[in-house]
Amino acid sequence: MQPTFLPCIMEQQETIVRRYVRYLKLERNFSANTLEAYQRDLEKLLAYLKREDKHVTDVQLEDLQNFAAGLHDIGIGPRSQCRILSGVRSFYRFLAVDGYRDDDPTELLESPTLGEHLPEVLTTAEVDRLEASIDLSKWEGHRNRAIIEVLFSCGLRVSELVTLRLSNLFLDEGFLRVNGKGSKERLVPISPRAIKELGYWFDDRRQMKIKPGEEDYVFLNRRGAHLTRVMILIMIKQQAVAAGITKTISPHTLRHSFATALLEGGADLRAIQAMLGHESIGTTEIYTHIDTTTLRQEILEHHPRNMKK
Repeated sequence: MQPTFLPCIMEQQETIVRRYVRYLKLERNFSANTLEAYQRDLEKLLAYLKREDKHVTDVQLEDLQNFAAGLHDIGIGPRSQCRILSGVRSFYRFLAVDGYRDDDPTELLESPTLGEHLPEVLTTAEVDRLEASIDLSKWEGHRNRAIIEVLFSCGLRVSELVTLRLSNLFLDEGFLRVNGKGSKERLVPISPRAIKELGYWFDDRRQMKIKPGEEDYVFLNRRGAHLTRVMILIMIKQQAVAAGITKTISPHTLRHSFATALLEGGADLRAIQAMLGHESIGTTEIYTHIDTTTLRQEILEHHPRNMKK
């Protein structure tokens, strides 16, 4: 009787997984990239349960702890472990809410402890050096200046920058409409400096032959198609070398620098959260740690108790 029972169980499990993926797509409104990452991480759990001959609805905390230990044993780093286990928690919350289980076995599942990682930031002077290092005699010069200034002035993710469209620019009013994570839209102020750099780029852009279907993208490559994240990463790393900046930077560094500059200038953490498009204030609070580092240095240098006579 078991040979006929097992396929039914597996078929039911596949149905549950399909419903979960549909839930992430339609109700959580996850992007294609996020959806793919969640599916990939869930497949790791499903492969483990298949080896253990366990159905997803029968899993207990001990099974998940053994799965987590196995991630460590095969050399997956703590940060990736945390991401995978976050996906596992999401899956079992769905099973509990949708009535497949009476409990959530992940409630007491612990993630590995991560050391505090403070991202690199650039000062305004370093961003100016980065922009000054760009050769404006090249066709892409003004484009690259505009990219760096928009990233720094608006705090965009690189994925938001490459999908930025002309129809979402409201430059007379001084803001952009940004399509962020989970297809959530937000309005972001744009500085006069960034608007000026965009104007120079648009003068060059109007001379280009643009591919059909790409006309609405703000930033284009020399073939008239929109840029990729990798192209921008390479450009910024090359400009860092040209500017003599030895910090390890990426497009995300400019987003961190934007947030840190706002905090140091006295901006409210909730306002920074809204401009960055962070769902949780906890994500934004990383910048308070960066600011504390700066404050500590200021205290050591300038407090009268620390000044050498």
